[in-house]
Amino acid sequence: MAPESTALTVKVLKASTALLSHIRTTAQSTAASSNKKSLLTNSSPSSTPPPEDTEPIWLVLTTKKHIVSQKRLKPSKIPLPHSLNTSPETSICLIIADPQRTFKDVVAHPSFPTELGKRVSKVIGVSKLKAKYKSFESRRQLKSEHDIILADSRIITMLPPILGKTFYGGGTKRPIPVNLEPYSPKQNDAPEKPNPFSVVKKTKPTKEDGKPVASPQQCAKEIERALGCALVHLSPAATTSVRVGLSTFAPAQVAENVAAVVNGMVEKHVTHGWRNVKAIHLKGPNTMALPIWLAEELWVDEADILGAEEAEEAKRLAGQKGKKRKGRALTEGQGEQLRIEGPRDASGKKRKLEDADLGAEMKERREKLRKQKAEVREAEEKLGRDGDGKVKRRKKKSVEAA
Repeated sequence: MAPESTALTVKVLKASTALLSHIRTTAQSTAASSNKKSLLTNSSPSSTPPPEDTEPIWLVLTTKKHIVSQKRLKPSKIPLPHSLNTSPETSICLIIADPQRTFKDVVAHPSFPTELGKRVSKVIGVSKLKAKYKSFESRRQLKSEHDIILADSRIITMLPPILGKTFYGGGTKRPIPVNLEPYSPKQNDAPEKPNPFSVVKKTKPTKEDGKPVASPQQCAKEIERALGCALVHLSPAATTSVRVGLSTFAPAQVAENVAAVVNGMVEKHVTHGWRNVKAIHLKGPNTMALPIWLAEELWVDEADILGAEEAEEAKRLAGQKGKKRKGRALTEGQGEQLRIEGPRDASGKKRKLEDADLGAEMKERREKLRKQKAEVREAEEKLGRDGDGKVKRRKKKSVEAA
């Protein structure tokens, strides 16, 4: 059953307040006990100390059954009321489809927002990314130079083998998909001018041709929308972690982001809705998980529950299957008993053998085999004596001839 929104909001607010207080207290105590001097501070005594390190806040959603059957390379996006990427000092790397010159012209266009254009420090195409960043060191350098990695949604599935475990092995710098395809504006939107950057398809395409690109206004709008979303990486597992806040956020901001992510996950990805949700926790990178909501039932459908009579019947059937397997294994272990044909009735049909009949048949078969072995042994001994005599005669004749 879905929890009441008011009660859930209160619990999330309490958990976020306690978690943020614990993270800040721990950071202050660690900084006070550390003897190492921070290199970020100035030597002048009037300088203010640097702000504490920003730590992410994670939402852990546990389900009763797996959400998807296989891992998806393209992450899903859920809009957040409070974006995690609002700092004007963040550096953005934009990976786009070829040719990259078209996208560079879009970012440098006067209609593209100036503040956002300053944050986009690098625009690189797929072909250049393959050729220039082959080594592990070059990929690590690309990752360290930029805070956020954006990628065209048309090529997002091509990046895992190109970037490798440097980006996809862990961490929070996996490429964020961005829709850079041109689209028609909605009726409520103001009419836009024709896009001078769209690539017209020719009858004979050349190496210069590429995929069409949206207008500068549309590209900027899609980039800002991607920066304001939470990324959900789906995999065949019962636990999904989503980054919903930072340690510098207020408890109310974290609570609003948690509510948005939970509702978006349940509506878009969790099959059977709230009936499939088992637990919701909130945690930091080095803290325990604080429970926000726990399900009262551990099953999804009522058909998965067995009553007392059904449970006894299933237990009895399981015991019978185990006995059958055990009897079959013993019969196969005996070996000879499986090859015995039982006596037949007057009609010629095989009659089921009893234990006494099986014992008598086994005894007769052993006696018969013993007699056959004795006859074969006598025959071999006789043939061996005749052969020795012939060999001796031949040797004697050869001696006399010499």
